[in-house]
Amino acid sequence: MLKKIITLFLAISILIPCIGVSKASAEETQLNITAPSALLMDYETGKVLYEKNSHEIRPCASITKVMTLCLIFEAIESGKFGYDTIVTTSPFAAAMGGSDIWLVEGEQMSVNDLIKAIVVVSANDAAVAMAECVSGSEDAFVAEMNKKASELGMNDTTFKNCNGLDEDGHVTSAFDVALMSRELMKHEEIYNYTTIWLDYIRDGATQLVNTNKLLKTYDGITGLKTGTTSKAGACISATAQRNGLNLIGVVLGAENTADRFTDAAALLNYGFANYSSAEPKLPDEKPESVQILKGMSGEAALRYSVEGKFLMKKGTEENIVSKIKIDEEIEAPVSKGQQLGKIIYTCNDEILGEYPIVSTEDIKEINFKDVFVLLFDSFISF
Repeated sequence: MLKKIITLFLAISILIPCIGVSKASAEETQLNITAPSALLMDYETGKVLYEKNSHEIRPCASITKVMTLCLIFEAIESGKFGYDTIVTTSPFAAAMGGSDIWLVEGEQMSVNDLIKAIVVVSANDAAVAMAECVSGSEDAFVAEMNKKASELGMNDTTFKNCNGLDEDGHVTSAFDVALMSRELMKHEEIYNYTTIWLDYIRDGATQLVNTNKLLKTYDGITGLKTGTTSKAGACISATAQRNGLNLIGVVLGAENTADRFTDAAALLNYGFANYSSAEPKLPDEKPESVQILKGMSGEAALRYSVEGKFLMKKGTEENIVSKIKIDEEIEAPVSKGQQLGKIIYTCNDEILGEYPIVSTEDIKEINFKDVFVLLFDSFISF
């Protein structure tokens, strides 16, 4: 009897630690993130794949420049200025401290070279020069930064400057950094800068070496921005792409730069090991048209508007199922582009996405005048 009691006690002691283990804690056993705050996000869907204190409000140093760059690229795309536009350095921009390219008052430099300096060596003076170019003053530019942050749903963020120098109240979160990083990545021109390892400005007089050392060590790395100050610690928003999967790994407050890169690589490794990207494919057999009741034409040709990508748990890609649903008893009139049905993609009974099936033409409702004209034309041609 005693032996049975001891055996039962041992069994219970083994099982107790397993009870109530959540998905998040299981992930934490796979990921040893030393930084106090971190997040992994899928670029395509915006889905959070891992988080650790992701809404903890913290300074983020030069990660601030992700938003600065968003506004710069928006200004370029709106036609406000171009990459070859020459910017003259103000006394205020020239007075910036920290990381810089030693701009002097009155010095002129192209927008292209200033962006290069902001991205590659995190130049604070270049960031202010570009802020003044976009909005006239840094204060006006910072107001635009906060407006954009609000539009993106960055509820943990308040910007006080455009470069990330420590300032009371200048704060964000890992989640918000991922949101603005995702926004910047929509401007594909950014990769022309974030993938630079070594370059020069001032006709070769000033060398630029990228602060993102993952460019030399991580397969598929595409960017995005590093930052370090005494208050913020070592921070990074690291982006990488493999086999169509595009990930954003954010690390805030690491103790040193080595830990920052180690944590970022661990986040990205976790994502690539556990997830994949799949494009929705149209079924081989699908209706090309649908019957239209009471119309001058008896049927309407169909167009399937399928785009984007699905985020999948690795190994489940073959379980994607598509189902076509066409509206029943469609009556004229029908407009070109009108949705007449939808195609639904699922995986293991989970809906991955729904896409519209639309008419490619206008179908008029049948009426006496149109029928008469049609019969008359037929009679004449006969």
